[in-house]
Formats: sequence, C-alpha cells, structure tokens
Amino acid sequence: MNIQFAQTASEIKKCWYVFSLLRPHLQEDTFVEKVTEMLSEGYQIAYIEEDGEVVSAIGFRYLQMLFNGKQIYIDDLTTSDKVRGKGHASALLDFVVNIAISKGYDCISLDSGPSRHTAHRLYLNKEFQINSLHFVKDL
Repeated sequence: MNIQFAQTASEIKKCWYVFSLLRPHLQEDTFVEKVTEMLSEGYQIAYIEEDGEVVSAIGFRYLQMLFNGKQIYIDDLTTSDKVRGKGHASALLDFVVNIAISKGYDCISLDSGPSRHTAHRLYLNKEFQINSLHFVKDL
C-alpha cells in the first residue's frame, strides 16, 4: 500500500469522501479550507489511494503534554466501506507509529467514540491501552 501525504488543495479534496464517512457533520464546500487551516497548525493527513480514489486516511498532529510527553495525537482514522477489513487502517496506524518512533516520541494517543467497537478491536490489537476518559463541555 502506497501511503502519501495530502498537502495540496486537490489532494485534500480527494480525501473528502472518506472523512465524510467518519465526520458527517463536515461540509464538503468548507472541507479544504478547514483542513488547510489545520495544516498550518500542525495537522497532517496521510492517505491510501486505489484506482484514483482515496480509500483510507489518517489525520494526526504532534503534541507535547505534561502527563504523557511528546506524542502523536490521532484526530481521525477512516476507511471506505469498499475496502474495510483489508488492512488499510492498520497500515496507516503502523505508518504513524513509525513516524513517532523515528522522532523518539513517548506515545501515540487518540480518542474513540464508545460505540466504535470495530475500531476499538483494531486499537487493542495494535497494543493501544484504554487509560482515561475524555470529557468535553460544549460552548
């Protein structure tokens, strides 16, 4: 699987479909603008394309926190129904793990919705641990 980074507006736009599966509240007409702004803040997208179509993508950023050190935080991991179960998400996770290892980071972290059992199985198989609850107050 060839993994590449989305850096241009056209590459970001190609990722819209798989991101819309995970984040249906996003609007297609503002997606590129929003991601471009996030890229300027350190966010990155890596994706896998097959037959001219992005079938899986991961969005992540570098963070440093007092409680767990330097890390990559995974914001988004999504795969098209057409290829789900064929190892694309696993390959993207391994890709990000290798980046973190090469940078000497302490960990990789992510949040996942409580009903995303298939994703949880993947994370646990990849030796992620459940070690906290995430609280949010909407404003």
